[in-house]
Amino acid sequence: MGIFDLFTQEIAIDLGTANTLIIQNDKVVVDEPSIVAQDRISQRFIATGKKAMQMHGKTHENIRTIRPLKDGVIADFHAAEHMIKGMIKMINPGRRFFTPSLKMVICIPSGITEVEKRAVKDSAEHAGAKEVYLIYEPMAAAIGIGIDVEEPMGNMIIDIGGGTSEIAVIALGGIVCDKSIRVAGDEFTADVEDYLRRQHNILIGERTAERIKIEVGAALPELDDPPEDYAVHGRDLMTGIPKEIHVSYVEIAHALDKSISKIEEAILSALEMTPPELSADIYKTGIYLAGGGSMLRGLDKRIGMKTKLPVHVAEDPLRAVARGTGIALNNSDVFSFLMK
Repeated sequence: MGIFDLFTQEIAIDLGTANTLIIQNDKVVVDEPSIVAQDRISQRFIATGKKAMQMHGKTHENIRTIRPLKDGVIADFHAAEHMIKGMIKMINPGRRFFTPSLKMVICIPSGITEVEKRAVKDSAEHAGAKEVYLIYEPMAAAIGIGIDVEEPMGNMIIDIGGGTSEIAVIALGGIVCDKSIRVAGDEFTADVEDYLRRQHNILIGERTAERIKIEVGAALPELDDPPEDYAVHGRDLMTGIPKEIHVSYVEIAHALDKSISKIEEAILSALEMTPPELSADIYKTGIYLAGGGSMLRGLDKRIGMKTKLPVHVAEDPLRAVARGTGIALNNSDVFSFLMK
């Protein structure tokens, strides 16, 4: 290790719509919701990550919570910069006197525009990064799952995150064809909110809808190992009084059906664009699922029934992309061709 390495901090960031993960030395050092809270009067940012999430949906008029990323890209530049800064501070909470120079690898959706790429780079530079490299999410997910991306073998990766679902066919260290759609975890949460409002006349917040999705979310109305019904508290739209109802996974499967169908269509469309030699490989290797959305009960089975292909869910789907970004950072000499 050279003297300059002591002054350089290398970190990999999975900058997600729902959660941001930071990896350093192969360890996840920060795993926080992608949200900040701001004081409207002084314009000061008062909380980042979990603390801001606890305020979400419960604030008074002087405080607002901001989710800086929408559909996988930066929607609020100023808030994103503060969020990255705040999360980097969480790595070394005690360090006051000396700030090392930062080298960052950040993963981005494959369907991102040049302007959106620039926004990610600028935010990272403003947050203190000296060197910023970008890597595409499906590629990072493939590395994180343990696929040898440089082989002349076709692999299909589906990364269902918070804002986008990334579908890509990877071979020889590159993305051969990809499809990025803005239907993912956030859309599922909105579907749950909407369904309860229409079917049960009950108004719930985003955090409650997210909880329902985790507890009883399903992609199929018939599961081998069904979760128990979940008690939901919200406001009755008729009387305005708080009330409790119980929802089952069958109802949630029904609520999410339309959004999941859109993801299925995108998968079929990506398979149609795949060159025949790679299609032959995918028939053997199957489809790999990563991202928080892939944890939805029965989703792998449903995609398998639709495509008639074997579907494998990554070991730790939530962290597959972050892990892959970390591996790319540690082996930047091997993966330099992937990092823009």
